[in-house]
Amino acid sequence: MSLFQAFLCGLLYFLAQSNVTMVSYGTIYRPLVNGFLVGCILGDPVKGVQIGATINMMFIGFISAGGSLPSDIPMAGILGTALAISAGLEIDAALALAVPLGLLGAFTWVGRLTVDSFFNPLTERLIEKNDGLKGLWLPTVVIPQIFLFCITCIPVTIAAYFGSQVVGDFLGSVAFLIPIMSVIGGLMPALGIGITLKFIFQGETRVFLFLGFLLAAYTELDMIGIGLISLITAIIYIQLTSKIEGAE
Repeated sequence: MSLFQAFLCGLLYFLAQSNVTMVSYGTIYRPLVNGFLVGCILGDPVKGVQIGATINMMFIGFISAGGSLPSDIPMAGILGTALAISAGLEIDAALALAVPLGLLGAFTWVGRLTVDSFFNPLTERLIEKNDGLKGLWLPTVVIPQIFLFCITCIPVTIAAYFGSQVVGDFLGSVAFLIPIMSVIGGLMPALGIGITLKFIFQGETRVFLFLGFLLAAYTELDMIGIGLISLITAIIYIQLTSKIEGAE
């Protein structure tokens, strides 16, 4: 991996964590998307999609509440995919590599919230001075984004550039661990799906799960057709429940 490719991976991680793009959380924040982009950067978009999609399944039941972040999804997707492609890992082994990377990246989130809170007194003083939106731009956007760039792009660039060789050398010296990592990695998507099923069966939407199975088993529809039917069904369900709650 060249230094420029590593920098692009770091820049992608910054964009995934930044709110400047306004759409990052639903797009490049997700391993399915950022895995493809990392694959394009490294010249293997197909493997990037394969690794990213599998990592995405692991986090399909991911919930972040109250400012907590159990795991850093874009760190797992971007750096996990980059190191896996560079080191020539199989998909299951890449999953086992993505788990500790996601946990490590959670510290970035904690550091970001901690440091950004220091800018609040400055923001309050500017509000009291009635400087307007122009005066608030510096403590609320410019400085936090510069700090975010420093704690996201730079570390991931360094890790992607030097980490691929380290990972390759390490796995070469402990080749017996690769089958173990593959087994562990293969269980991770099942864990994500299991968490999702848990939430599905806690509510009133379990019937839609069986409807999806019936459509897949007894019709000749492809996944796009089933997905569109599911979307329309979900919209109708939301509209009906909203009317019922409004009537009550």
